Amino acid sequence: MKIIKIILLIVLFLVTLALGSQNQAIVTFNYLLAQGEFHLSTLLGVVFVTGFVISWIIFGSLHLKSQLTVRKLRKKLAKQAPPPSKDVATTSPNS
Repeated sequence: MKIIKIILLIVLFLVTLALGSQNQAIVTFNYLLAQGEFHLSTLLGVVFVTGFVISWIIFGSLHLKSQLTVRKLRKKLAKQAPPPSKDVATTSPNS
């Protein structure tokens, strides 16, 4: 199933590249300090990659924070739990 997902992702990426290469219109982009003229496909690609990286940073930090919380709680639980006893209840076969 994982291989199918990877193949599907590669196919979607190739279709996106094919469609993006056909879209060569020049657009004027006004950003905070200046303005520039870019190909629309380049501008969309840069914005997409930037959003992807920002989302990975945000969700990666949230995942790291949750993993650290889980580790801390497991250590706390291990300290509170009594150690397992090695006493084995023996019963005599005659009783």
